[in-house]
Amino acid sequence: MADSRTADQVLAEDEKRSIPTRNSDTIDEKQDIKEEIDETKSEDDVFDPFVPFPESGIEESRILSIRAIVVGCILGGLVNASNVYLGLKTGWTFTANLFGAIFGYAILKFFSTTFGNHFPILGGSFGPKENAIVQTAATAAGGLGGIFVSAIPALYHLKLLGKGPVEDFPRLLTFTIVSAYYGLFFATPLRKFFIIQMAKELNLIFPTATATALAIRSMHTVGGAAGKIAMKKSRALGYTFLICIIWRVVSQYALGILWDWHIFTWFFIWGGYKNQAIAFENWGWFFEWTPAFIGSGMLVGLNPAISFFAGNILAWGIIGPTLVRYGVAWGKPASTDPKWEGYINFYSFSLEDPKNAPSPRYWLLWPGVMVMICASFAELAVQYKMIWAALQSGFKGMCSGTEAMLERFGKESSYLKRASKLKVEETVQDPFPDNQQVKAWEWFFPLILTIILTCVVLGLQYHLSIGLSILSIVLGFLFASLAIQCTGSTDVTPLTTAAKATQLILGGASSGQGLDMASAQKLNLIGGAIASGAASQSTDLVVDFRVGFLLRTPPRLQWAAQALGSVVAMFLAPGMFVLFTKAYPCILDVEAEVCSFPAPSVSAWRAVAIAVTDPTFPVPNSSGIFSIIFGVFAAAVVVFRHYVLVGSRAKYRIFVPNFMAIGLAFVLPTTIYGNAMLVGALVAHFWAKKWPVNFDVYCYGIAAGAIAGEGMGGVINAILQVADVAGDKYGTNIGCPGDQC
Repeated sequence: MADSRTADQVLAEDEKRSIPTRNSDTIDEKQDIKEEIDETKSEDDVFDPFVPFPESGIEESRILSIRAIVVGCILGGLVNASNVYLGLKTGWTFTANLFGAIFGYAILKFFSTTFGNHFPILGGSFGPKENAIVQTAATAAGGLGGIFVSAIPALYHLKLLGKGPVEDFPRLLTFTIVSAYYGLFFATPLRKFFIIQMAKELNLIFPTATATALAIRSMHTVGGAAGKIAMKKSRALGYTFLICIIWRVVSQYALGILWDWHIFTWFFIWGGYKNQAIAFENWGWFFEWTPAFIGSGMLVGLNPAISFFAGNILAWGIIGPTLVRYGVAWGKPASTDPKWEGYINFYSFSLEDPKNAPSPRYWLLWPGVMVMICASFAELAVQYKMIWAALQSGFKGMCSGTEAMLERFGKESSYLKRASKLKVEETVQDPFPDNQQVKAWEWFFPLILTIILTCVVLGLQYHLSIGLSILSIVLGFLFASLAIQCTGSTDVTPLTTAAKATQLILGGASSGQGLDMASAQKLNLIGGAIASGAASQSTDLVVDFRVGFLLRTPPRLQWAAQALGSVVAMFLAPGMFVLFTKAYPCILDVEAEVCSFPAPSVSAWRAVAIAVTDPTFPVPNSSGIFSIIFGVFAAAVVVFRHYVLVGSRAKYRIFVPNFMAIGLAFVLPTTIYGNAMLVGALVAHFWAKKWPVNFDVYCYGIAAGAIAGEGMGGVINAILQVADVAGDKYGTNIGCPGDQC
């Protein structure tokens, strides 16, 4: 966090706020923090985000080591499991970059110190380049969960796959294999464009990747206070991780007391089941002590958190009740118990007559999707130069690969030679020699093979034609490029938007193919999954390349680590999906009214697939009109911010709402996540304001530990559910609406 005060001023102010003490440990700790701030300030004075860091001075005999890959894959596996849990619960996932970097540092540092040079596999020197390999493997192993919290469950909702994930595991596995590797191979030639050639011109900072590289650099500072501070961060993350695991597991046995605070239900019960407090409960206004989203709020800051909360108020506090008040949308009783007569469910996604008798949830879905699409594409449209440059770079990379292939067979093409020499200004010299680069033949031929295998898998196992399969892949490549650009400039990867746009395009393509409804819907969902998978894997690799660029880690070694980590992801992601659906069958039941995993992304994917393949377009007219108006307004605000709030007016950008967060609030059928994120953002804001030094040391570790801890606690809860010893059997529902949580 930026702070214009000197280290001495910060520490002096912090002393005034603290209780005077003579404890030498406290004095030493503050002195360590002071030295760390002084060192960081000195580094920041010369830091250029588009130039690699100076060499660390640490001798690294191994970079792509067995221990780095194994530890990275284990850490990524934890994130993968967490993402399936969080994705099915909220539609959100998180990357493993910083998690893998910090925990990887702590583990390998322990191995290095403990075993020294006496145990070749675990011991030996440990430096920032090997640390970059750990986070690369972790990021790869933590991927691919997105398709199992969106498109795949939607296919089951529409009864377009087999009996269940257990029976379908082989074809789910083949789908993850091709999803993992065509994104990997496609993104490889884009490294030079996004990381080397155009990063400075397009201001592609890649905030999370840069933060990861800075964290690794700081942790590997030799001696002094920096090493002590790094261990403080690691311990904060570890302790929070363990506490949140325990909290999540224990709380399931008393959900209405420890996890969910249904305050308005409490008032309703205390009033003898006769007052109007239950009306607030009907619209999801309660607080959940979810460490993951409190931690997320600590990281994202006030603007997204306030925007998310404002979206909750707009959707579930104003628009939803107004729709019901004037008979535009309807709910239905949530309990058959007479004492809960006023308890109404407004979140049903039944599609019996969605056009004329929608639930508020269905009506609000379309404005939410529309505003996210319009806001995202408006952000990209104002960066039209970036898009054109990306297309040029991609074309150049493909021509270079084809030319190299022809040369190996003694052929040549004057056109390909000219195209492969397309002039792209290099603002930063690539610091890596050719022998450390990924060769063209190493990615081009596997890319062609993967595309062929993808067509085979989609044709044999999902009955898609070759033409439509290729269209899905091309759209995946296109939106992967856009997702990388958006991530580089905003740190937001628009996977949902890419998938929805793909669904819309494929809906138009399938309408002229004479396909039956089931085939059209299957194409729509599989095509969207292709785009989402390509965007996710491609973005992960380029982000990892950015970390390696700053830390001078050879890209060829990172590429290998990504490929190895993806092997873990392709087996673990479908495996975790099988586990959760076995523990919670309601995930795959479209008619389930109560489920611990509402899977909002699944509902959105299913609804879009039905809408764009149905000739009647079953969207309420009022919802469609409002969606268009709301989407145009969101796009206009983005344009206003980009072209008007510049120069001296740029300081007002912090007051412009984040329409991606607002749209998400419309899609999620609850307010608890926006509430929790706002609490986390407020805690971080006042913490940073009152104790900035302490905040800089501990905030990220605590937030990351909270996010990962809840996710792993959810995995343990799923195992307990399968073992039939979970909270729904041995817990209590005291304090829950309808006597059920």
